[in-house]
Amino acid sequence: MAISEQWASYREDDVGKAQKVKEMILSDLWWDKVDYILEFIAPIYDMIRVADTDKPCLHLVYEMWDSMIEKVNVAIYRHEGLEDDEYSSFWSVVYDILIDCWTKNCTLLHCLAHSLNPTYYFTEWLLENSKRIPPHRDHEISMERSKCLDRFFEDVNELNVVKSEFAAFSGGRFPSPAVLTDRWVFQPLVWWQYHGSAFPTLQTLALKLLGQPCSSSCAERNWSIYKFIHSLKRNKMAPARVEDLVYVHSNLRLLSRRNAEYINRDTKMWDIVGDSWNESDIHEGAGMLENAALTLDEPELEAMVIGNVSTSVTTSESEVRSEAIDLDDDEVGV
Repeated sequence: MAISEQWASYREDDVGKAQKVKEMILSDLWWDKVDYILEFIAPIYDMIRVADTDKPCLHLVYEMWDSMIEKVNVAIYRHEGLEDDEYSSFWSVVYDILIDCWTKNCTLLHCLAHSLNPTYYFTEWLLENSKRIPPHRDHEISMERSKCLDRFFEDVNELNVVKSEFAAFSGGRFPSPAVLTDRWVFQPLVWWQYHGSAFPTLQTLALKLLGQPCSSSCAERNWSIYKFIHSLKRNKMAPARVEDLVYVHSNLRLLSRRNAEYINRDTKMWDIVGDSWNESDIHEGAGMLENAALTLDEPELEAMVIGNVSTSVTTSESEVRSEAIDLDDDEVGV
């Protein structure tokens, strides 16, 4: 843009600003700064993006925050050429901002769910980073976990039982050595379903927490579907009928994404479009932007929708296949 012949006509309006913009666009130093900003912002964005889904991730938040802060620290120190024990004024400001955000958003449930994740007690996970310690040896997590258990179990006898079960769980006292290995092999929820019978009270609590999302994305998507069904064109349906249609629509949406027709047939991506979606009405249709919210838990699909609109309305089947999304983690129940 800046080297175009038409740029000179723009400079007549404000030569100073135009020259400054041109210098920035053509400056390698300026683009290096942009790369640096993206480098230390990316871990923050990725962490928030993972948390802003309807998939169970309450038990992952605490560790994701720790890893995110460490990655930001590494990016800043590498850019400034500093050693780990040296002081960085910029990192100090960024760190304070991140800690303030974490303090506002962290709850007792994050610490308790983190403590109930069997992966974080396994030797292989601990050896990946020398700074890692199992949750039962972390003072902050232990204090928050105790507060949460005290509030959850009002009966003293039940509280004592769950404390004993947690001590056995965190200490690795299992009836079979295979249980220890499975902490690394299986997903935490699967592990508790299969091996948690040795700790019945703790198992009930773990299954509740490890199946919880940590954002309202699932509710927001449900509202979007409701708005899509109960639209201006269909505004006389009874509430019960609308609720049934939302239920059916949501489950059909999840089921259809497991089929090849969703990617390469005429009905591909049927749930991302609105009432007026067609090639001639792509910019004025009711569907594209409004119903893109349905893909909040799938960044790849969201990018594919927006990318298709900005490049071409009729994306070829081969292009769609190349950006096919892994839907193995989707669940059919709503």
